[in-house]
Amino acid sequence: MLDKVQSLLEEISNAKADSEEQIEAFRIRFLGQKGHLKSLFSEFKNVPSEHRKELGQKLNELRDRAKSKVDDLKSNISSHKVKDTDEQPDLSRPGAPADYGSRHPISLVRNEIIDIFSRIGFTVSRGPEIEDDWHNFTALNFPPEHPARDMQDTFFVRNGDTPHDQIALRTHTSSVQVRVMEGGTPPIRTISPGRVFRNEAISARSHCIFHQVEGLYIDENVSFADMKQALLYFAREFFGEKTEIRLRPSYFPFTEPSAEMDVYWGLETETDHRITKGTGWLEILGCGMVDPNVLENCGIDSKKYSGYAFGMGVERPAMLKYGISDIRMFFENDVRFLDQFKTVV
Repeated sequence: MLDKVQSLLEEISNAKADSEEQIEAFRIRFLGQKGHLKSLFSEFKNVPSEHRKELGQKLNELRDRAKSKVDDLKSNISSHKVKDTDEQPDLSRPGAPADYGSRHPISLVRNEIIDIFSRIGFTVSRGPEIEDDWHNFTALNFPPEHPARDMQDTFFVRNGDTPHDQIALRTHTSSVQVRVMEGGTPPIRTISPGRVFRNEAISARSHCIFHQVEGLYIDENVSFADMKQALLYFAREFFGEKTEIRLRPSYFPFTEPSAEMDVYWGLETETDHRITKGTGWLEILGCGMVDPNVLENCGIDSKKYSGYAFGMGVERPAMLKYGISDIRMFFENDVRFLDQFKTVV
């Protein structure tokens, strides 16, 4: 039996394998349930006691050598695989596809709004997100006691003694329109898309950060009818050619007269009833004729020129367009949410 063990040790030392199948066959032959080691240990109980110590040591050595050989053969096969892959890549195989992204739904809707108004001559104007009180409030005819100046509505960065020294995060992109009027002469036809900030509670329907697109048209003899026609054109381009609109009287410090514009959304589903509060009409934007005080504040002769302004949020049209129920999804950067828009062109 000792000679048999010695012979198996020599066989293990000389063993080679070129594949995982050969390694597995070697393992089964020595370490399997019907392998050499199982058989030898079964015979070990019949060995005389005076020879058991020496034979037991040899059997343990045989088992350890067999296990070590299996590990060595596997390691050798693995290293050859890596080496072959590194040295001889298959250049005929197709490359791995690169993951691609898409526009954020807010960007998609904002760009669509910009495109619609650009067709009727509106240019794009941009301005700073951190504004002084003059451009954000005073020039737009906000009286000192107006609620929008309260800390509950506005994120103030710095207080000062004059409107130009009081700094805040802009609460609307109308501040950009003030800068356009101060720096140019009529005719002015521009839209101001951008991010704005208000100190509001965050919920499924409101956020402290949101996006607006505001428009301004100033020229001689601009009328309320001109504004209505421009907004009707926008509504039918964005919501469909059969869209109906209505204008309801409202109030804004920087326009007079002022109005809220609704589009008829319909009452076909339960969701339609919920979002329109059972009326079928959905508020989309605010608008009105530019107050003469605003024109004068910006250095424009209000007796010669008139104009209209409008402003809309981007989040609400985006929620309607894509069936999004929670405004917070726009700001959470959840890849599972954003991946839904990879197919949107």
